[in-house]
Amino acid sequence: MNKPVRHIAIFTGLLVLALLVRSTWVQFVQADELAHHDKNRRVKIAAYAQPRGDIIVGGSPVTGSTPTSAGDLKYKRTYKNGPMYAPVTGYSSQIYANSQLEHVYDRFLTGDDDRLFLRNTTRALTGKKPEGGDVVTTIDPQAQRAAYEGLAKYKGAAVAIEPGTGKILALVSTPSYDPSVFSGERDKDARAWQALEKDKDKPLSNRAIKELYPAGSTFKILTAAAALDHGLYHDVDTPTDSPYPWNLPDTVTPMKNENENAPCRNASLKVAMQYSCNNVFAKIAAELGKDKMRETAEKFGFNQDLFMPVATVKSVYPKEMNRPQTALTGIGQGSLAATPLQVAMMTAALANDGKLMKPYLVDSLRSPDLSTVERHKPEEMSQAVSADTARKVQEMMEFTAREGTGKAALIDGVTVGGKTGTAQHGVGNSEIPYAWFVSYAKQADGSPVAVAVFIDPKDSGVDREDVSGGGLAGPIAKKIMQAVLKK
Repeated sequence: MNKPVRHIAIFTGLLVLALLVRSTWVQFVQADELAHHDKNRRVKIAAYAQPRGDIIVGGSPVTGSTPTSAGDLKYKRTYKNGPMYAPVTGYSSQIYANSQLEHVYDRFLTGDDDRLFLRNTTRALTGKKPEGGDVVTTIDPQAQRAAYEGLAKYKGAAVAIEPGTGKILALVSTPSYDPSVFSGERDKDARAWQALEKDKDKPLSNRAIKELYPAGSTFKILTAAAALDHGLYHDVDTPTDSPYPWNLPDTVTPMKNENENAPCRNASLKVAMQYSCNNVFAKIAAELGKDKMRETAEKFGFNQDLFMPVATVKSVYPKEMNRPQTALTGIGQGSLAATPLQVAMMTAALANDGKLMKPYLVDSLRSPDLSTVERHKPEEMSQAVSADTARKVQEMMEFTAREGTGKAALIDGVTVGGKTGTAQHGVGNSEIPYAWFVSYAKQADGSPVAVAVFIDPKDSGVDREDVSGGGLAGPIAKKIMQAVLKK
């Protein structure tokens, strides 16, 4: 063989080898990735070739599937009470893919999940189509409705948690949207999506878990817990060393109280909680310092990635602050920011004697024959503070509910702890304040529910001077707790 022919033969052999390697790589290494790639039309055709499994609330499906009239996608998703449950279900759209539980459990809902492999393989052998499984949520439908209807005219969010397990009983964000209106593949679905995206009130944003806000005075329950757990104070009835007026450290800026006539000078922790005394709680944070405050906050879930199983935005207790900034975090202001879910977790942990349970939204997965494939087991995240500390904070919150700003959440025959909050924001606090309310109900065998309600009153017709956590958010928290308690 002459030299040029030999070179051509070697080059041709290398090309064949490269083709074999590439073919092997695609068929065996990338096969699963390509089979489920969102640009693969066959994936979409297979996903919508049969009805999708359902998302279950209170024993009944809040989703469905309906035949389409044209095209190669045979079924599209439908939703019952779509706006009320959208923050839980998310959406499944033939154009815009999936979100929330529809995304996390997409393959289980379509039947393309290893946990359903044997059953669907058997069906295929008999000529039947595969079936998707169901996702059973922890949501209490009465609590969800109470939260949704209570927030109907506001931008806001509400979260209710069972403190002893971490079950999420309600998860609401308003204004909301109906996922049914863009679940198909027609022009009208695209127009509906575009209108929602352009809406200045951001209905597609899940305020309960995807947005951060200053926690305002609701954070004072954590500040009180930090003071007790770190030994700064030992008794909730002993006067604190809290002058009034009191200036932020290293400044001449006075820390004012909303009620200038409140008995906040050297007030005990219990009285300071009752009147929401800024001077007391800001001074506590300054005295503890940023490291001890952050340590306590992180035990309650701040600065941690959280999946329940949907990913949430990380709530923030800042790491780098000066002394005045640290003091501001003691009253839930400054650069501290939290999701309503995080504020509910904080409340639930204190109601659960200091034990923080990991919040979860899915109770179980079940196959199409209704047998349970997987069941969630409650999981402890941390002992955020000692049981003794938590019970002292409970005493303060229950006193605040009876004698202070938390009266709006009282329920006959039930022990209730509560705390209001208004949170300033905007340049120079120019925006109308946010309104918060946190509470829990307690019975002989523990606390069945803890609640956080957040309201952005802007554009709701509420005057600035009428904004208060107790007045706006407190009655909603009460209705949610009553729904859980069946009272």
